[in-house]
Amino acid sequence: MTLPSLAGGALMNISNSPAGLRIAGDWTLAHYRDLKRQMDAVAGRYDDRTPVDLSDLRSLDTAGASLLVELIGCDRLGQLASNTPELSAASRALLKTIRSALHDYCEPIKEPEEAVGMQLLLRIGTAVDTVWQDTLQLLGFIGLILQTLLFTLLRPKRWRMTSVISHIEQTGLDAAPIVALLTFLVGAVVAFLGATVLKSFGASIFTVDLVAFSFLREFGVLLTAILMAGRTASAFTAQIGSMKANEEIDAIRTLGLSPVELLVLPRILAMLISLPILTFVAMLSGIIGGGVVCAISLDISPALFLSLMQSDIGVQHFLVGMVKAPIFAFLIAAIGCLEGFKVSGSAESVGAHTTSSVVQSIFVVIVLDALAALFYMEMGW
Repeated sequence: MTLPSLAGGALMNISNSPAGLRIAGDWTLAHYRDLKRQMDAVAGRYDDRTPVDLSDLRSLDTAGASLLVELIGCDRLGQLASNTPELSAASRALLKTIRSALHDYCEPIKEPEEAVGMQLLLRIGTAVDTVWQDTLQLLGFIGLILQTLLFTLLRPKRWRMTSVISHIEQTGLDAAPIVALLTFLVGAVVAFLGATVLKSFGASIFTVDLVAFSFLREFGVLLTAILMAGRTASAFTAQIGSMKANEEIDAIRTLGLSPVELLVLPRILAMLISLPILTFVAMLSGIIGGGVVCAISLDISPALFLSLMQSDIGVQHFLVGMVKAPIFAFLIAAIGCLEGFKVSGSAESVGAHTTSSVVQSIFVVIVLDALAALFYMEMGW
């Protein structure tokens, strides 16, 4: 039987004893379908001891070489390529390359899957460890801030009042409208809900106490702190993180300056001044919002509203809310600055740590506010 002039083939030569396998023609991608069909035809008619003749093999490409590996075997094909001088140098090199690639290939071992319960415990443990490490870093950073603050207070020439005033404008003055608007609306909502619920008990007049009590003790400082955590902590992280990514922090250290003194202290001091003022603004706005609703829905005049506040609400409730403002301000600014120093140098890292600073600040504010509320309740304040 004569092979086609171009298409390659695999034939069993039964004229010799023992019968041999003859490879001839062009083993290329163009004849892949025909070659595959001939391979299926001779399948099972030869074994590892069957002689193989490659002397009539002409053109060869990667597709044809892969078929020869499938037909003859990886190790044996490498031996035949070395012992067949009729093969061209290119075909011999291609067969050896295919043989080496397949011989060295190791199918990756699939790692055993862990049980769902173990994965859950692993994630919980990782999260707890992360929280613990972040807490230790924050405590260490707070200690560094306090040390630098005490060192700077004794040297008035090192005070950076221009930077502090600039940050007060950014964190306090620019945030006052949104704080006032938000707390005004929340005060109106609280008054409306109180009037709706207390009306069924014939105690609508106590809506005044509800609004004043809630905003002086909790809502004023809590809403302001949450707003500052989302607005200012993220800004601090983005500013310091961008400087870290641009290697400006390293330049500051090279000049012999302290990044904490130059970048952190002005922001800390600005927050310590801005947040109590904004808290006072929030208290006033919330009470005014509640007073507007009381005047419209309950026919409680502003004079009666203020008279009830004066007679029922003591000044200690105002002090309870204001005492928490500096603590929240210090922690929000410290977390925002610390996350900025953690930035590794890429824009993705800046975004990730900005998000982390907002989440951590809000979490810390809410947890501390809850603990303070329990403490004040136990103390009877």
